[in-house]
Amino acid sequence: MSGAVERRRTERLVLRDWHDDDRDAWAAMNADPVVMRYFPDPLTREQADAMLDRMNAALEAQGWGLWALERLDTGELIGFTGLAVPRYDLPFTPCVEVGWRLARSAWGRGLATEAAREALRVAFDEVGLPEMVAMTSVANTPSRAVMERLGMTRDPADDFEHPGVPPGHPLRPHVLYRIRAEAVR
Repeated sequence: MSGAVERRRTERLVLRDWHDDDRDAWAAMNADPVVMRYFPDPLTREQADAMLDRMNAALEAQGWGLWALERLDTGELIGFTGLAVPRYDLPFTPCVEVGWRLARSAWGRGLATEAAREALRVAFDEVGLPEMVAMTSVANTPSRAVMERLGMTRDPADDFEHPGVPPGHPLRPHVLYRIRAEAVR
């Protein structure tokens, strides 16, 4: 990978391409059991590297995807936000989802909401998508709160069992939130 390309900027954040210097911080964040508490398992270094490579490849191919999220004031990599096509066959696919994952040091400051708002703006105003979804485990109240702050709504009829989580696992039940382009314009 060459140098990082800055894609977007918000008041406090830069959304940019990934680069090799991000690998250690990214791997550490994904190995943190507290950060990964709403996922079946933390990621190994190999899994984190593979995910970073997939995210960067999508950005290069599409011009949009899951951007590295960097604080403007410190230059610290704090996670990701952006747009992704789900990798699983889900009851509501095809779709594009807005997502985020932040390091503990970035929690409680509204940074996920700020970054996701910019991702939604890109989805609706630049990519031209009519609707975005977001999904998470039923138990993930922090992410659900972000979805609600974004103006996304949930219909319990859309809740589903995530096929990427083993049957019987407490994180398998998922909720789906949606937002249409006209709702944010």
